[in-house]
Amino acid sequence: MAKQNDLSRCLVRLEQDATVIAVIEIGQSSWLVVGIVPGLERNPLRKLSPDQDALLPLLHRWQKEPMQAGRTIKSIVAYEAGGDDFWLARWLRGREIEADVIHPSSIPVSREHRRAKTDRLDTELAQTRLSRLAARRTQALQHGGDG
Repeated sequence: MAKQNDLSRCLVRLEQDATVIAVIEIGQSSWLVVGIVPGLERNPLRKLSPDQDALLPLLHRWQKEPMQAGRTIKSIVAYEAGGDDFWLARWLRGREIEADVIHPSSIPVSREHRRAKTDRLDTELAQTRLSRLAARRTQALQHGGDG
């Protein structure tokens, strides 16, 4: 039985055909942003200066094409928090963009084999994790669960 105020569960279905999902790998010198954009078969990847004013136009551009096709589109941004990166979530939410902050220890990494440590691999791993989470939430809601 779920706790009454269990904030780890989502009660809202994620409409993947109506949601732009962006995952950011935040670095000191640049941000790597990968997106899942409805209607695009490929996942766009952009390297930006570490500046929220460069991020917002990118998110709006990714929303624009599906919106021109008559869809209502929202954006979700997810990123791994480090140091004082929580300001970005507050800034995005102030612009009506959902922001999910991922704790670094919640991203599973195989310790059996060494792997390259690159921003691209990190964003791909976070993107895959977010997509699976969204699919589980949607499936749970379809079956009457609470995600």
